[in-house]
Amino acid sequence: MLEKALTGKPRYWVWIACLAAAAGAGVFTWAYQLSSDSESTGLGRDVPWGAFIANYTFMVGVAASAVMVVLPYYLHDYKRFGRITVLGEFIAVAAVAVAILFIMADLGQPQRALNLALHPTPGSPFFWNMVLLNGYLLLNLALGWLGLDAERNHIPASKWVRIVSIFSIPWAVSIHTLTSFVYAGLIAHPFWNTAIMGPRFLASAFAAGPALLILLCMLVRRVSRFDPGREAIQKVATIVCYAMIVDIFFILMEFFSAFYGGSAEHTASLRYLWIGLDGHRMMVPLMWTSAVLGVSGVVILLVPALRRTEGWLALACGAIFIATWIDKGMGLIVGGFAVSPMGRINDYVPTLSEIIISIGIYAAGALILTVLYKIAVAVKEAEIPQAPSDQRAEVLAAPLRPETELREMGRV
Repeated sequence: MLEKALTGKPRYWVWIACLAAAAGAGVFTWAYQLSSDSESTGLGRDVPWGAFIANYTFMVGVAASAVMVVLPYYLHDYKRFGRITVLGEFIAVAAVAVAILFIMADLGQPQRALNLALHPTPGSPFFWNMVLLNGYLLLNLALGWLGLDAERNHIPASKWVRIVSIFSIPWAVSIHTLTSFVYAGLIAHPFWNTAIMGPRFLASAFAAGPALLILLCMLVRRVSRFDPGREAIQKVATIVCYAMIVDIFFILMEFFSAFYGGSAEHTASLRYLWIGLDGHRMMVPLMWTSAVLGVSGVVILLVPALRRTEGWLALACGAIFIATWIDKGMGLIVGGFAVSPMGRINDYVPTLSEIIISIGIYAAGALILTVLYKIAVAVKEAEIPQAPSDQRAEVLAAPLRPETELREMGRV
């Protein structure tokens, strides 16, 4: 099926070229960063994690969200998700690849990643993160590929594919839960050291990932003959809405427990992010932008007339996706390191090299996703029957004839 990715219209190849150029710029900048060590980043002793880990955390959540279409389709036999399940699985593949690339970029020396395999430490969440992420990538790639191959050959998928798909459901939950453990276990950072970190991660993931899936389904419908299905998109929109409501609820719970309980260390990080702390207000506009976008997206999705309108639905999904990236990406990292254990306030701003590398990694992920979607859409388009040219001409002329005559001819 790989040959299907090697054919396409000129706009397809222009898009591929743009992504490859952006990814190449990221590789070049990363090579420069390796030669200059940490001098080209905004990181330091008090802020050892930055944009790379922020994006890694967010993209693991996007990958885990594939469970929101796999679960209804394979566990509850919801056939409407049959058209979009493979699209969700391929999003997971690209998202995990992007997450791994961000980890590699953050390590400074890529060969350090071998230490996890050569010197395994089962007591460390980082070791299990490596195992689960790579396994989840291969799992979704295999399930999506085998499902498409069965569809292309007009045969039902093997029974074990369904069994493994059901097994992937707890696997998806585990990869993002384990990511939250990396933060929640750090007692020196009270902003992260909370039991609700895991549920917050999952709620935001189940909002952001399906929101991205909806946007991509709309794009696929515009650039190809394959229609993922309006009812399926509307069901996913409902999932996005409720997941975002739960995420907002968890954030409000975080505020209550911190301010009502009077934890000075915990409230310091929240003050830094939302109202400013001792004149440091760098993140305040960004966090309020996240709040406005998130609430606006939920309001749009709660109104049926707006949710069923494609333009409003795309606006709501885009707003929710950006809102969760701000909150669980930069907000999470900057908030955790805002106040050091010694009481020092730290401002972190990504440097130009970090931004270029991040764009390059996202471009590489988009390139992977484009190729996978090109194959998936080509297989599904092959299932759409095409009428002969003379029959299509008659169909075009049919509206000019009386409806009763068309009924007699068997065309309505």
